[in-house]
Amino acid sequence: MNDGSTPSGGQKALVMVGVAAYLVVGFFYLTSGLVVPFPWLAILWAVWLVGLWLVARLTRTWSWWVLAAAPLAAAFWFLYLSLGERLLGWTA
Repeated sequence: MNDGSTPSGGQKALVMVGVAAYLVVGFFYLTSGLVVPFPWLAILWAVWLVGLWLVARLTRTWSWWVLAAAPLAAAFWFLYLSLGERLLGWTA
């Protein structure tokens, strides 16, 4: 933010890019049902929805932290599926 009251146009654009990136990562969460059994899939989707709620709250304040949401969500998704494959035998 410039003076603490209004965000610049560039900051607004970057925050919107962060929101769009989070929604793109959501596609991978949505299609994970091809690999993940339902009870575990419900947990995965709940985590993504909580993240979406946090992104919405951060967007209201035009926080730069929105940019970190998509990489964190992608990393969690990758780890979740990797552990499920290794420990629980999930396969496509």
